[in-house]
Amino acid sequence: MGGTGTVGAEAARELTDRGHGVRVLSRHAEAYPVDLSTGEGLARALDGVDVVVDAANGSKKVLLEGTERLLRAELDAGVKHHVGVSIVGIDRVGGPYYKLKLAQEAAIRGGGVPWTIVRATQFHPFLAQAFTKSAKLGILPSVSAPLQPVDPREVGRALADTAEAEPSLEITQFAGPEVVSARELARRWRAATGSHAVPVRLPATRALRAGALTNPGAWKGSVTFDAWLAS
Repeated sequence: MGGTGTVGAEAARELTDRGHGVRVLSRHAEAYPVDLSTGEGLARALDGVDVVVDAANGSKKVLLEGTERLLRAELDAGVKHHVGVSIVGIDRVGGPYYKLKLAQEAAIRGGGVPWTIVRATQFHPFLAQAFTKSAKLGILPSVSAPLQPVDPREVGRALADTAEAEPSLEITQFAGPEVVSARELARRWRAATGSHAVPVRLPATRALRAGALTNPGAWKGSVTFDAWLAS
């Protein structure tokens, strides 16, 4: 689910390469269009499916109500494993979106389908897009909070590994190989792209400064932000 998005597409590609029969589900999918906000297309898309990797994203109507709708359809279809995609640190950082993701996790845990939740840190492309957008205004955010960005291709492989395993009924965490301040990541992006955007110091919450969006003990990828920028 969400198989045309950043990490969903990587998981679908990896599972296909491993020889599995994969259905890419999203509103824009050609073969199996699914609308989580209404449930349209779910029954057909899940018929005969063993495992669902849910990488969908969006509003409350999709993330919470859509997840609940998806889980009910999975129960009807006899799905054996629901793999949810979440974010490292959502239980330590406030904000409406992270609270919504926590509610989504609770729905998965109570949805009746055997599950595993994989929390990942921020994706390299997400940071690059944020820096690019800001640089168009001539500035570059400089924040002292530590981050641990990860390559979505590696997250896709971690999701494929999880999908192939038995449901753990646990939350696992996947992170990038190094913890680096957001300020340093912005500096590296500026150097790699030749941007002339002016760094502007911005404040961070106490939780962010304390590393709430990182987990040095997590299952780690190997592609650094520098390596991703150079690829």
